[in-house]
Amino acid sequence: MTFSVLDYIVFFGFIAAVLLIGTLKSRGEKGGEDFFLAGRGLKWWLIGFSLIAANISTEQFVGMSGNAASHIGLAIASYEWMAAIVLVIVAFFLLPFFLRAGIYTMPEFLEHRYNQGARFVMALATLAIYCLLLGAVTYSGALTIKSLGGNMGMDISLFKGSVAIGLIAMFYVASGGLKACAWADLLQGSALIVGGAIILFFAMDKMGNADELTKVVDATSGKVVEQTFSADKSALERFWSLNKERMNMFLPASDMTLPWTALIIGLWIPNFYYWGLNQYITQRTLGSASLAEGQKGIVFAAAMKVVVPFVIVVPGIMAFNLFAGNMQVAAVDGNTPVFAQYYKTNPDTEAIIVDKSPTKEEIQSWPKEDQVMLAVFDTEEALSETYTNHPYVYPITQEEYKNIEANENVEFVCHDSSVTSAFPTLSKELEKYNASIGGKSEKKFFLAYKYDTALAQLLGGVLPQNTGLTGFVLAALLGAVVSSLAALLNAASTIFSMDIFKKYLNPGISQDGILKLGRISVLVFSAIAIFLAPQLGNPKFSSIFTVIQEGQGILSPGVLAVFAFGLISKKAPRYAGLVGLVLNAVVYIGLMLLVPELNFLNRMAICLGLCLVALTIMRIATPLKEPVQIKKNTTIELDVHSGAKIAGAAVIVVVVLLYFLFSPIGLIR
Repeated sequence: MTFSVLDYIVFFGFIAAVLLIGTLKSRGEKGGEDFFLAGRGLKWWLIGFSLIAANISTEQFVGMSGNAASHIGLAIASYEWMAAIVLVIVAFFLLPFFLRAGIYTMPEFLEHRYNQGARFVMALATLAIYCLLLGAVTYSGALTIKSLGGNMGMDISLFKGSVAIGLIAMFYVASGGLKACAWADLLQGSALIVGGAIILFFAMDKMGNADELTKVVDATSGKVVEQTFSADKSALERFWSLNKERMNMFLPASDMTLPWTALIIGLWIPNFYYWGLNQYITQRTLGSASLAEGQKGIVFAAAMKVVVPFVIVVPGIMAFNLFAGNMQVAAVDGNTPVFAQYYKTNPDTEAIIVDKSPTKEEIQSWPKEDQVMLAVFDTEEALSETYTNHPYVYPITQEEYKNIEANENVEFVCHDSSVTSAFPTLSKELEKYNASIGGKSEKKFFLAYKYDTALAQLLGGVLPQNTGLTGFVLAALLGAVVSSLAALLNAASTIFSMDIFKKYLNPGISQDGILKLGRISVLVFSAIAIFLAPQLGNPKFSSIFTVIQEGQGILSPGVLAVFAFGLISKKAPRYAGLVGLVLNAVVYIGLMLLVPELNFLNRMAICLGLCLVALTIMRIATPLKEPVQIKKNTTIELDVHSGAKIAGAAVIVVVVLLYFLFSPIGLIR
């Protein structure tokens, strides 16, 4: 793929427009409320697009399209369609409480309902989780830059991509706060939907002109199989014949990523936490000009959530059909040191051979079959001059190979069943080897396909060149990554400034001091994001989407339990909030260590249940004498918008219908 002059103009022009509008529209901040909550003056259309833009980058365009490329397929759309329902509930059942209290942060609300201890624990835990999210969001953008650079013949490291993304986000958040984010999101949110539609159109066009033989991930076994389709079929018919089984919203109960059982309880937990109790999302609604504006904005975002899977998930599914070979090559870098250690530990292996200083011809002619070549080169220069991309050739320098030690206590683990298809001999050996050591000691991970490159494959392989479309879509994508990062930076700086610094370190700080502190915090958290992002390139993180969700499980079930219980049971004791948060973290981490095979969504469901039981016992044993009342602490209007109610109900009906249509018994079957 090449970038034309027109692509460069469109790309940099779009980013410049986002930065310019974001900063110009947010000039004149006078204190914390202006910087952190846009002066509590956001209108519904800004809120709606800002919610979508803050969310849609990492977990959708990169992580979600990557999961769609695997065996999960359309089922990953549950994160979007369930979110649409949750957003409607948040608009009419949670937002009125939060706006009435006039809070800056979600931890602050826990102090209103419970006590300072609950606020402090949630604030610290949220900041810790946000550090992971900062790295994850930045990594997803840097990975896309790296993959696209490779397609264009440029070697762009994850660190360089991370620096670029981190600096852009840092600039306009530090200068304009939430209002800068909201106005920038107006451009980026709309561009994201349009960009996704463009990718869908051209991916479907390429599907219609593809060769008859292609690869498909079996939805049940997860293994990769080859299928053919009739040359006279339309693009849509081809897509359906190849992927019909993956257009199912309900995966087997044994699935480790998204079993149908998780749809009953487990998936609702991260959704309610994310959209209703998560600072970097709710901060946009806390800045609403009125309750009616907030409700209209949230329902507008819910309606867009219904559309998102069709412009992100469906292209992700096609990406594997069209570019499975490229995804296998993309996995080479992370797998090389793992394969080298396995060979040194098991020199009698039949699955891997070592070839010192192979020629280009030997590499290119290496059979694309089961056996892996570990190509050892004398120097880095020799490697770069000789090695050519090949899914079964793994390059390494002599020095790197020498530093790798054999270790008979290492368990070598594949992430999914597609490895069995790509490396059948190796898979059989690993099954016997891992059984012989009993799973003790550390694990080394490898995978057959780098699914998280699905989006990069689409950008590099389906968009027409020299039209400016590549520049536009890439600008929209990276703008969305920057938007999500900006939202996190603003939220993290708000929680640190208001819940930690102002609350405990300097209660008398002036509004000007809070403004300066917020900007300094943005700089610090930007540095954390840039540092952490390259670390997530480790092959053991097969899907960044799953990494994010697993990490939040330490916090989200407990937060959901204490918020929901506290609002429903007004006589629950004030110490219950702190106990619920701590109990969730202990149980969740314990389940991770003791029952690692348990799906993280099911783990969340167990934690939520235990927390609710514990809260109920505390409520029965030590109820408050007087119910807790959330006092009004705001001047904005709190009237409910009736039109938004009707629109919200319509969104829920559409989502339920979609689940039925894409079920095993759906009408489209």
